[in-house]
Amino acid sequence: MKTAYFDCFAGASGDMILGALIDAGISIDTLQEALAKLPLKGYRITAKKADKKHIGGTKFDVEVTEDHHHRHLKDIEEIIGNSTLSESVKKKSIAIFNRLAEAEAHVHRTTKEKIHFHEVGAVDAIIDITGAVFALESLGIERVHASRMHVGTGTLECAHGTLPVPPPATAELLKNVPVYSTGIEAELITPTGAAILTTLSSGFGHLPAMTVERTGYGLGSRDLEIPNILRVLIGKTDTSANTDTVQLIETNIDDMNPELYEHIMEKCFEAGARDVYLTPIIMKKNRPGIVLSVLSTPDRIDKLTNILFRETTTLGVRLSELKKRRLLERASKKIKTPWGEVGIKVRVIEGDETSAAPEYEDCRRIASEKNLPLRKVYEEVWKRLGEESD
Repeated sequence: MKTAYFDCFAGASGDMILGALIDAGISIDTLQEALAKLPLKGYRITAKKADKKHIGGTKFDVEVTEDHHHRHLKDIEEIIGNSTLSESVKKKSIAIFNRLAEAEAHVHRTTKEKIHFHEVGAVDAIIDITGAVFALESLGIERVHASRMHVGTGTLECAHGTLPVPPPATAELLKNVPVYSTGIEAELITPTGAAILTTLSSGFGHLPAMTVERTGYGLGSRDLEIPNILRVLIGKTDTSANTDTVQLIETNIDDMNPELYEHIMEKCFEAGARDVYLTPIIMKKNRPGIVLSVLSTPDRIDKLTNILFRETTTLGVRLSELKKRRLLERASKKIKTPWGEVGIKVRVIEGDETSAAPEYEDCRRIASEKNLPLRKVYEEVWKRLGEESD
């Protein structure tokens, strides 16, 4: 799978993202031709080679040549929707603007429909966002990953006065994303950069296992202690060994009615847990107990932890990050039976389907509705799977 990994060691902004993608191979002429499909005038884009701390890259800029009034989300959606860009570029670009508007609305305690796009810059934000989505599509990128976000520290001046770094909207956009600061007093992650990466990225953290085919460096406008550069690495990831970052939530329990565990496990799965399991242990004073373990993506930690606090007798939980979970590519399909369709889970290795199994809940539902032995439903599904593969 063709993947783009954004290494945000010096932050990220909309212009740095586009600079990196241009440096990685998308031509400025191709980008200009695509952006001309937007019903938007009064701007000029440039891309020039330069360097930061002796590291070469591309500096992308949007120059606004006419005065523009503030725009609401509806106005921007119409501009993008009325363009002749591809449907996928329009859909992703509008999703990024909606995420940006929701963050601003949360900060200002209003609705996203009332937000004026002025501080993030209506024209250059439209160019940066639609340009980045188009560039990724043109480069054939199927998946986006990003590193932890280096956010900077200190304060900045804006239309609302003096604000802390990261500013409130950026902090809102970076919820459930791993962030850090090394004490550099600068706004390293901008709202537009945060909106693009948090909307498009399927994961944040270490570089996934990949064969790197090309790299690109997008230059920022600042001179910092470190190179003000956003790096993108583009290459093939092994779909038979995709990785992601999950958190393990655990607690030891020795004083709870065991009849409650089924309910708790169901609640956790409903809340998005990747897995829930129980391990018998011997606790203090030789009491038999249970380790309740929940695997979670970073964005579900708070919700799942609250379930454990609410539903169990625990007084605390342990959190740990599992950095190298390897995943096979998965697919799903439907197979027809005399009693209706049944979902099938398929394991895929290097593009080949290697094994399949019926969805238990579908089989159980049919067995219950038709008053059949569950074993008979499974046998029929396996039979039809065999006929399909012949």
